[in-house]
Amino acid sequence: MLVLGIESSCDETGVALYRSADSAPATLPTGLLAHALYSQIAMHNDYGGVVPELASRDHIRRVLPLTRQILAESDCSLADRYGISYTQGPGLAGALLVGAGMARALAYALNIPAVGVHHLEGHLLSPLISDTPPEFPFVALLVSGGHTQLMLVEGVGRYILLGETLDDAAGEAFDKTAQLLGLGYPGGPALSKLADSGDDSRFTLPRPMLNSGDFDFSFSGLKTAVLTLVKKAGLDASADIAAAFQAAAVDVLVTKSLAACRYSHARRLVVAGGVGANTQLRKRLTRDAAVHGISVFYPRMEFCTDNGAMIAFAGAQRMAYAAPELTFAVRPRWDLATLEAV
Repeated sequence: MLVLGIESSCDETGVALYRSADSAPATLPTGLLAHALYSQIAMHNDYGGVVPELASRDHIRRVLPLTRQILAESDCSLADRYGISYTQGPGLAGALLVGAGMARALAYALNIPAVGVHHLEGHLLSPLISDTPPEFPFVALLVSGGHTQLMLVEGVGRYILLGETLDDAAGEAFDKTAQLLGLGYPGGPALSKLADSGDDSRFTLPRPMLNSGDFDFSFSGLKTAVLTLVKKAGLDASADIAAAFQAAAVDVLVTKSLAACRYSHARRLVVAGGVGANTQLRKRLTRDAAVHGISVFYPRMEFCTDNGAMIAFAGAQRMAYAAPELTFAVRPRWDLATLEAV
């Protein structure tokens, strides 16, 4: 079955087309056929963060043209046998409603199934789209937006929460630290780029909960320590401060992730979400995991941020449970652990 995936949870409109291999004729290509993404970064940059109303309005402008684009690129049409998946939550309510409304309307008009997908499940499964996907079970470090979690993943929908952040997520800490250093929006990539030119040994920053004996995280104290350091050292030391912050955050993420693997007896670790694109995190995790005989799997760089491909793939795993419906609802807050197994 072809699955059209629509992502509209925040500030990126993503649309993708995925064909499952299980029921596809041998003559047709399978896997990810096409994907397109429009980012609203330039629009929100003037405000220093996402403006929900503007985000929702822009999704309305982008979702149909992007859908037409991927249909053309994949040489498919709406006459083909389809299912539709869309991000049902978590995210901004107005933004979610745009994708959900289009998906449900199209599904009803064509009498085809539609299924709402958990945004974080999309991220969690995104490494499975690669040419060398990990096998179940694995431990997943989910570092997306306002979420930092360690999960034991035994299958689709079979997620056991091992630990999570008690306050700021890693991505939020990157963005807030970037603001303290006078960098633009989004702050995470800008901070990482600045850190590459800094000396991470000049300043020592705390590693919150590094030795807490569990798998939870806390990054608000690290952010506060950066604020104190900026006031003391000044913005002339921005590159070194950025490097010290990145080193501290990466140290915590790597240490906790590998500890979770040892606890779970897992030989595979998956990293998913926007912070998963951080080059220092990837370098350190790959190096340290190898020492313990653990293989690390990452999504393609283009699939670290929000995208339609992960929603199409996750939807394909759940399409058997979908059916045409006239009504729908979005879930701005949605606990990943409540999902049903496939």
